[in-house]
Amino acid sequence: MEIQAAILLVIIFFLMLAFSVPVSYSIIISALVTIVAFLTPGFGVFVSAQKMVSGIDSFSLIAVPFFILAGLLMSSGGIARRLVNLALLVLGKVPGSLALTNAAGNAMFGSISGSGIAAATAIGGVMLPLEKEHGYDEGFSAAVNIATAPVGQLIPPTTAFIVYSAAGAGASVAALFMAGWIPGLLWAAACMIVAFFAKKNGYVIKRDKMTWGIIGKTVWEAIPSLFLVVIIIGGILSGYFTPTEASGIAVAYAFILSVFIYKTIKLSEIPKILVDAAVMTTTVMLIIGASSVLSFVMSFTGLPQAISSLVLGISDNKIVILLILNIFLLIVGTFMDMAPALLIFTPIFLPIVQSFGMSPIHFGVMMVMNLSVGTITPPVGNVLFVGSSVAKLQVEQVMKRLIPMYAAIFVA
Repeated sequence: MEIQAAILLVIIFFLMLAFSVPVSYSIIISALVTIVAFLTPGFGVFVSAQKMVSGIDSFSLIAVPFFILAGLLMSSGGIARRLVNLALLVLGKVPGSLALTNAAGNAMFGSISGSGIAAATAIGGVMLPLEKEHGYDEGFSAAVNIATAPVGQLIPPTTAFIVYSAAGAGASVAALFMAGWIPGLLWAAACMIVAFFAKKNGYVIKRDKMTWGIIGKTVWEAIPSLFLVVIIIGGILSGYFTPTEASGIAVAYAFILSVFIYKTIKLSEIPKILVDAAVMTTTVMLIIGASSVLSFVMSFTGLPQAISSLVLGISDNKIVILLILNIFLLIVGTFMDMAPALLIFTPIFLPIVQSFGMSPIHFGVMMVMNLSVGTITPPVGNVLFVGSSVAKLQVEQVMKRLIPMYAAIFVA
């Protein structure tokens, strides 16, 4: 019976995805049909409802809506322009400086907003017209913007690690935050190395002489934005507050910064930002609740154990197994959003890697990095399509320029 249930679950789920049914609905319907088919219908519906509620009944998940709201406040608060000015101040005379500035801006802004789409839109919206004005190839500029936009999903604070922890990994969110720094910076650095070789195209910006007054003003305007990361990470590591409490502090700080210090958001705009945050939160929470139902059904069918046996049966070499999991996650990331992928595959793959001694924190970073790569690869990479739209180019025009970036990211 378990094998039949597993087959039914997989067929319905992927069939619905093939017909472009939203992931959350695909998860709920496939899980519910499987439960009803192999258990008492009334009991199946009751269990599904119970699991959906218990799945989002977590203190750590309170951080999700707050970090989403903080990211929206930062995205609308004129932060991007100030971070771009700071990066340009440092990199201004380096060949390909505008492309490098785009990459550095995405890393800084992404670490504040936690969203690849927000970074591609905000930083790309500032940098791409400037690069075009200075003769940069439009496809190249768009490729740099797209390739570096997902870095913020690794550099804390980011909701991806909170979702991973909530998926049953049992890993400390604070530890995951700190673990994300190095791979995030490696990703950005790898893309910047590729962009640096744009010097052969003569991409050197002509700018006015920097005075101490301009330097001081640029740094002073950028410090409050960057200080948010210092407050959050410093507070968590020092034990002054938990990651959940840090999310509330992030909202308060972003609100004060955008409304009263930078004055780039009017109080009349706050209701719309709150509504946008509520809609985004609802989407994430629905997926988390649905994935809790799916986890219950997978446990009932024995699917995780079957997949584990299959993977371990291919090889007993941990390097080979890790390569298989990396490739699988890269493929999954191309057609599935970060949150559902983490919630579905963490309970399946984590026991496999733990069987040969891999840390849940190490595996969490590996999962998030692989799934982040999926956001900039076809056929469904959302950052790829958003970044191409910001550049006003077809995806086909950007792909050729992205290939060296993909190579650099894979090396990282």
